Amino acid sequence: MKKTSTFQNGLIWFGAGVSIAEILTGTYFAPLGFQKGLLAILLGHLIGCCMLFFAGLIGGRSGRSAMGTVQMSFGRIGCLFFAFLNILQLVGWTAIMIYDGALAANGVVSTGAWVWCLVIGGLILVWIAVGVENLGWLNKIAMAALLVLTVVLCVVIFRDGQAEPAVKGDLTFGAAVELAVTMPLSWLPLISDYTREAQHPFAATLTSTVVYGMVSCWMYIIGMGAAILTGKADIATMMVKAGLGIAALLILILSTVTTTFLDAWSAGISAESLSKKINGRHAAMLVTAVGTVCAMLFPMDDITDFLYLIGSVFAPMVAVQIADFFLLKWNCGESRLDVLNAVVWLAGFILYRVLMRVDTPVGCTLPDMAATLLLCVAARSVQRKITQKA
Repeated sequence: MKKTSTFQNGLIWFGAGVSIAEILTGTYFAPLGFQKGLLAILLGHLIGCCMLFFAGLIGGRSGRSAMGTVQMSFGRIGCLFFAFLNILQLVGWTAIMIYDGALAANGVVSTGAWVWCLVIGGLILVWIAVGVENLGWLNKIAMAALLVLTVVLCVVIFRDGQAEPAVKGDLTFGAAVELAVTMPLSWLPLISDYTREAQHPFAATLTSTVVYGMVSCWMYIIGMGAAILTGKADIATMMVKAGLGIAALLILILSTVTTTFLDAWSAGISAESLSKKINGRHAAMLVTAVGTVCAMLFPMDDITDFLYLIGSVFAPMVAVQIADFFLLKWNCGESRLDVLNAVVWLAGFILYRVLMRVDTPVGCTLPDMAATLLLCVAARSVQRKITQKA
């Protein structure tokens, strides 16, 4: 297998961070004002990216895919369960990203959003056909263009925006932190699919996490700044009025393609966990096709509930993995199901849903993952003592 360089991993995760979905999510922070909103964005990303780093390092050091690392903690049946859920969330993300990108592109050049769905879906298929290990020059050109264009977008927003009255809304600081956490959290079941192929696992994982965290914060700030300074949440309209024209279209399409490619590609890798007969590349293409059709048929304007559902499933899952790999040195090997870890995960899932109703200053992901991790360590310790006595 061809290994990826640390620089290549950084490029991949730069592309993951630059997305319309992240800009749109950033607009939700406007009711907090710039200072409190910025603090919530930074704190949320710090929490989420720490978890992202540890999840990626497990894959990098073990050489396993994301779902392969899940099998180490939950067994074959557990792996199938989470692989299935991961594929479902990735199909959802693929559809959401194509929908957002097409809607925004149609705001620049009005041809009908369905046309842009087909254009974006087709470009994602090109990225998949090339493959993550062979993107090379294509990714470098795309990332260079995105960097320049996103800087231009940022300048346009903060230079031409006029201060508006405070944006109305009832978003609390804790809820804002959680909205910032959930975006890096959504990548937890994917990152090992890329770090497992890295020449230098630690450096590649750290670079991927830092690059993604910084770029994602940047996208959130652009969205929040646009909503506060211009009173608009429609990025496409604002870019058109600023005279960006074709540059705006390139930002919208490239950012959607480079981010959504990762979702579809990882869905294909997860599909391989379900059956050895499945070709990951072909599965990724099928996911792209399904996502494109869904984007053309269904409205997907509010994704907050979707983000919270992802968090409740995958935050406790990764907490168990972190406890097993770094603290307990536990690997259930080829067992069918690690019942203990499955019970701990279920407890973490329920706790997350309960904590969603509690307004804490750090959201619900951090306390949920901490509690799940401690429960996993305690339960495994008790199990070992019982086994030793027997």
